[in-house]
Order: sequence, then structure tokens, then C-alpha cells
Amino acid sequence: MSAEVTLYSTRFCPYCVAAKRLLDAKGAAYRDIPVDGDPQLRQEMTKRAGQRTVPQIWIGEEHVGGYTDLAALEQRGLLDSLLSPASGA
Repeated sequence: MSAEVTLYSTRFCPYCVAAKRLLDAKGAAYRDIPVDGDPQLRQEMTKRAGQRTVPQIWIGEEHVGGYTDLAALEQRGLLDSLLSPASGA
């Protein structure tokens, strides 16, 4: 079991697709919250993240940011430890 991952996304956003592919490659389960066509969910995401762009990603309670932030964590070798249940998330 891995840390809980939450991802706000839209269907056709290439960064959202890339984020899901990276999480899938890591074997990480994630809760995908689609905000396309749902102003209330987008408002919830914006309030929670402080940003309107998608994707917005949380690992546990930690707001990671968007896809480029997630990819940077992977490039620096930090993503696996964040996704592991031992990270305390």
C-alpha cells in the first residue's frame, strides 16, 4: 500500500495525462478528481491548491504541485520515498 495520492485533472490536459502515466509507472494508486465541466470542483481545487491550473497533485497531505513538480521529484529520486507508506503520509 502506498501513500494516498489525490490528483485534480481534466480529460484532455497533456500534463494531467503525463502525471497519471508517471504515477501508473510507479504503481501508485491515486484518486483522480476530474474538474472539467464542474466549476464547484475546480473552485475546491483552487481554494485547496491556491492555483487554477491542472493537474494539482497531493501525496498524503503534502501539496506537490503540478506535473513538472512531480517529474522533478522523480528526477531527484525523491518520489519513491514520498509514495511509500513509511513516509508517514
